This record gives sequence, C-alpha cells and structure tokens, in this order.
Amino acid sequence: MTKKSRFLQTPIEPFAVEPGLSADQLLARMERISFQGRNLATAHRIWQKMLQDDVTIFLGMAGALSAGGLRLIVAHLIRERYVDCLVSTGANLYHDLHETRGQRHYVGSPHADDAALAEDRIDRVYDTYASEEEFISNDNWIAEFACTLEARPYTTRELLHLLGGHLWTTTGRDGILTAAFRANVPIFCPAIADSSIGMGLSQARQKKAGAGYIDIIGDIVESANLVIRRPRTASVVLGGGTPKNFINQATVQAEFYSDAVGGHRYALQIVTDVPHFGGASGSSLEEAQSWGKLATDSDKVSVQADATIALPLLATALAASARPFLAARRKPTFTLAGRVMTVDGLTVPHERFEEVNESAV
Repeated sequence: MTKKSRFLQTPIEPFAVEPGLSADQLLARMERISFQGRNLATAHRIWQKMLQDDVTIFLGMAGALSAGGLRLIVAHLIRERYVDCLVSTGANLYHDLHETRGQRHYVGSPHADDAALAEDRIDRVYDTYASEEEFISNDNWIAEFACTLEARPYTTRELLHLLGGHLWTTTGRDGILTAAFRANVPIFCPAIADSSIGMGLSQARQKKAGAGYIDIIGDIVESANLVIRRPRTASVVLGGGTPKNFINQATVQAEFYSDAVGGHRYALQIVTDVPHFGGASGSSLEEAQSWGKLATDSDKVSVQADATIALPLLATALAASARPFLAARRKPTFTLAGRVMTVDGLTVPHERFEEVNESAV
C-alpha cells in the first residue's frame, strides 16, 4: 500500500452554492478553495487575530479608493476601531472631504471622450467623474481654513485632526476625516504635497504669510514614538503606495531607539502591484521581514486583488464575525491636542525620540 505524502493532508473543498450565506460564512468556506479567494479568507482570519491581540493596528490607504466609493467603509473601520491609526495619500483624504462637503463623484466610463470632458470641466478617474469647479471650491475652502490657523509648522497629524474638526463642525457629515476627529484616531499623510490638499495649502501661503507650512519630519518622529509607546503593532495596507512604506518605516525607526520594537506582529495587504518589478507597492511581506519591518514570526498574507472587490466583502464579514473581539479589545487611547499627542496617557513627542519611562507605565 502506497504511503500517503505528508503534503497531502487538507483537501480542497469545491465551493457549493448555498443561498443566504453571510459574508463571514462565505469567507470561511473560501479558506478551502485556492488562489486569491483563499488569501482573502486568510486576511479575514488574521484581522480577527489582530483584534484579539493587544496591538496597535495601522491602516494604509492608497489609490483612488475614496473616489471609487470606499470612503464610508474606511470611516466605519475608524469609528468602530477596527484600526487605530490611518496613513493615507492626500488624494483619498481630499476626495473624502469633497463628499463630506456635500458634493459627489459620478458614474462614468473609461471609454469617454476626454476632450469633451475637458471642455465641460469634468475630471475623470478611470470610470468615475467629478466636477473641476467643485474641486476648485474645495481648494479655496482648504486655503481659507489654513489661513485661520496660527502661522507655524504643523505635522500632517495635527493639521488633519484640525481639518476633520472643522469639517465636522461645518457639515455634521460622516466621512474619513470626521470619523477620525470624533474617535481621536490620528491620520498621517506623508505625501500631502502630492494632492489637492497640498495645492490648497499652497494657495493659503499666497494669502497669508506663514500659512501652509507642514512638518513632514515631525510626522516621522511622532509615528515612530507612537510605536515606541506601544511596540506591538499590526499593519493593514490597501493599495501600497507611500502609506505602506511609511507604516513600515515607523517600526524600523522606532527599533533604532527601542529594543522592545521588533517589527509588525501581523500584516495583511490588498494590492494589485506585483513584486518582480522591484517597487515598494508590490513588494512581498517576506521581503519586508528582511528589513525588520515585520517580525520574522509575524502572521501575514498578501491578497492580489482590487480593493473595491476585496474590502467591501472583508469589512462586511468582520462586521458579523469580529464584534465580540471589538467589545473586549483594549484599544489604544489617543488624545490629540495641538502639537501634543498622547497614547494611553503617555506623550508622543514630534520633536525628539523618547523611550517609555517605565515608572509612567
């Protein structure tokens, strides 16, 4: 009798259609199919493990996800504390601001006559349209807001908290910026100049001397100190980009100053880029371990998929499966007041690196 190979232990289970399955039941079944379906199911399981562990969960957001209709999912993840800190491109925050101010994105076509769109002052993001006139209104609104602030440098974390508060006060609408403001969840935007928020700040500088100055290096110091304060961390990345590396470099910078830091304990990424061209967006989580960005024994998975397909399914599944974990979870408590951020009562300086004072813990 032929001995069964040790590799042949768990059979694939063909997916049988059953009406009425919930999203979490669907993903549970998908753990026994193959390819990206299984990886998405694994992401669901790893995110649940993050919520059960005592970790600070970073969310990275790149690509046109707000314009593409995912902004309220991200707001939900922030508001309900599936994540503890957001690192985003400026574009996602700008398009969120656009809709929070009562404006819209519109269903379009990737095969549009772009000359005709330009004539009508319509901007296209693949199959999605928006009004250039409304964007100009946003830029002016941002500039006017920035001119009301004290003329000094601001970290993006500080600026975006103030911007979210102003949005909430003036609109009362749900969104990423307003959810983060209300939940006291920090947002970092390391490439803020590469967005219409940056353009609005540029316009502010033309209106008022000293307006629109951003302390990007302060963001690095503050994010690393956040990790020093709570060394056990996890990473959820949507779309790669600058946010992915900023989240990862926070652990590397923190480890330079504190031996307690050892890379993210959990990591999942939903990306469409691939690793073999060498770009950071598509780089594998295994590669990140070589840099010390992830712990060598981290629980991790990469899902090669469009976030507009994967995130609605994943977030809906978590809403059903993770509620007991959220209720029991020890969430980091942030206080965001001007230049000062505290986590669990400990100051997170933005001007210098500090290790935790053991007597203060």
